[in-house]
Amino acid sequence: QCAERIPEAGAVLELLEKCPEHQKKGGFPVVVFEGLDATGKTTVTQSVKDALNGVLLRSPPACISQWRTVFDDEPAPIKRAFYAAGNYILASEIAKASTQAPVIIDRYWHSTAAYTIATEINGKVQDLPPDHDEVYQWPKDLLKPDLVL
Repeated sequence: QCAERIPEAGAVLELLEKCPEHQKKGGFPVVVFEGLDATGKTTVTQSVKDALNGVLLRSPPACISQWRTVFDDEPAPIKRAFYAAGNYILASEIAKASTQAPVIIDRYWHSTAAYTIATEINGKVQDLPPDHDEVYQWPKDLLKPDLVL
């Protein structure tokens, strides 16, 4: 619905529709690095990629990252949809890359979930979703990494 107002949304959806529904990981390990901004993730992921002769991927994936500033200025539900779509597009890239080499990822689903929680609670710890809320559960249809640091 927002594609009429945000032309980039149509392009994101087109990329998402090209992704296989159930991505399967290849034989090489997939390692995700999560963390706050400016904590060294880019430095660490580059170093690990070099040490393992691997592939480095980032969230959002390169094919949609040019539209990040467009979606970051939108209301929270639209912004969350952009990053969620990015996770599925990235999963497709992970599936392909993990057949060739170890895959190192700079952010993935965890960052999207953390942002969703943070924007919903308005900074009040007592407003956190309950322990077993679905926001804490890994999406059943999203490719899982082997390790998250």
